[in-house]
Amino acid sequence: MIKSFFNNLNITYKENISLKNYNTYRVNTIAKFLVFPKNIEELKQILKFLKEQNIKYYLLGNGSNVIFKMEYFDGVIIKLDHLNKIKYNEKEVTAEAGCLLIRLSLDTAEKGLTGMEFATGIPGCVGASVAMNAGAYNSDISKIIKEATILTPNNEIITMTKEQLLFEYRDSFLKKNKDYIVLSATFELEKGNIKEMKQIIEERKKKRIASQPLDMPNAGSVFRNPEGKYAGALIEKANLKGYNINGAEVSTKHANFIINTGTAKGKDIIALIEKIKKEIKEKDNIDLKLEQIIVE
Repeated sequence: MIKSFFNNLNITYKENISLKNYNTYRVNTIAKFLVFPKNIEELKQILKFLKEQNIKYYLLGNGSNVIFKMEYFDGVIIKLDHLNKIKYNEKEVTAEAGCLLIRLSLDTAEKGLTGMEFATGIPGCVGASVAMNAGAYNSDISKIIKEATILTPNNEIITMTKEQLLFEYRDSFLKKNKDYIVLSATFELEKGNIKEMKQIIEERKKKRIASQPLDMPNAGSVFRNPEGKYAGALIEKANLKGYNINGAEVSTKHANFIINTGTAKGKDIIALIEKIKKEIKEKDNIDLKLEQIIVE
């Protein structure tokens, strides 16, 4: 039935496909279907059909902040790779949901617009980055966003302002209400010095390479930093660097990163997360909050 629907509408899809190359942990979950809508209208048709047929689905960005818990996803993974256009209007830039945040931030810097330098090391897509209020270097999406175009659960397209999006630290209305889907976002930037911006970007890149396990499969920071503290320092103090569960390992380079040494499944990464949370609760009486998203 699903295949007939996709074929009748000439929708691009893959069947029984490994998601290993679609998540940065390189977890080898198999998806029943992986679909790539060509435009917003096609996305609306797909969502309408899946909801009417009560078929499980998940919108996946760049897979850089997710953990697939299951080994088989019995449903449809939707990728918005084709929604990747960028448009400029003086100091405003509008980017579609599937646009890579790194691409957008580097592009704005090249055009002499400042404000997105913090994002040049964030490997997510615009849609997911807006939903989770992605950030670094004491800045985040909420500092620069003006509004977002959203597809509602009723398949209506609306505009939500920065205030309506209810941003918090690594959180937003959209993260709490996953049926609201980012189609595009508009950011307000300022004129900047291209040479200075490029220097900042290069310095931060060198710092990331030196301090983060970028050569190993990972999904960035695992836990939010508790107020006034650093999650990595707490984990290191608990002597958990290098702790390994079936290939899921606390990085020896940065303790707030978990790496996949090659054999880890989603359940192994989650087991390691629970181990870390338990240890930090016992030693420091702090409840670490997960920054990554578990897909079940």
